[in-house]
Amino acid sequence: MKNLKIKIGIVDDDLLFVQLLKNYIDQDDRYEVVMTSTSGHHFLNETNIDLPDVLLLDLRMANGDGIEVMSALPQKEAEVKIIVLSSFYRRSFMGQMLKMGAHAFLSKEIELDELLKVIDAVHHHGHYFSDEQVDVMRGQLSNKLPEFHAYSKDDLTEREIDVLRLVCQQLSTKEIADHLFISPKTVETHKTNLMIKTSVKNMAGLVIYAVQNNFVNAHEIVLLDK
Repeated sequence: MKNLKIKIGIVDDDLLFVQLLKNYIDQDDRYEVVMTSTSGHHFLNETNIDLPDVLLLDLRMANGDGIEVMSALPQKEAEVKIIVLSSFYRRSFMGQMLKMGAHAFLSKEIELDELLKVIDAVHHHGHYFSDEQVDVMRGQLSNKLPEFHAYSKDDLTEREIDVLRLVCQQLSTKEIADHLFISPKTVETHKTNLMIKTSVKNMAGLVIYAVQNNFVNAHEIVLLDK
């Protein structure tokens, strides 16, 4: 059976940038750009679009910015992974972007082949952090961001902690199942329980929780291979 292409969406008010990026991505048969939009409002109000697996989202747009899109998507019950791709990139914004629902935060100066690697990482593993972002996020979590969780870390079971640590190594559900000799369905159950207990919304939130509560060292998180 042929592997399904990763469906990509692009929301950016720079039409030339959108067209060039779409043409580049569509050249690779692993991906398909299924929708583009030049404003956040148009994207959110359009009912006939094919929702993507991964959305490349600009942060600053005149008619509905990226923040509005990230705030509105959960209300639409859309399981879309968001990569904020912006010329207004600041490493210090990393923690806030993740808190708002982004799965990765990148500068538009990123190399195109590197962008495809990030898309893969986000699609398959739920998040992407660069080395520098982990360092910045570590400081933010220590001093500024509020606690994400409603439960004590002592409420996690040993198996949930095992799954949490493997999530931080960017293992897929199947890889975690094989490693722990359990079924993929059981892994998904543990992930769901972890998100309920920690009050996070996605895998990126789980990684933040793991660092914040010393289940892993920030420098032990598996990052995208260079």
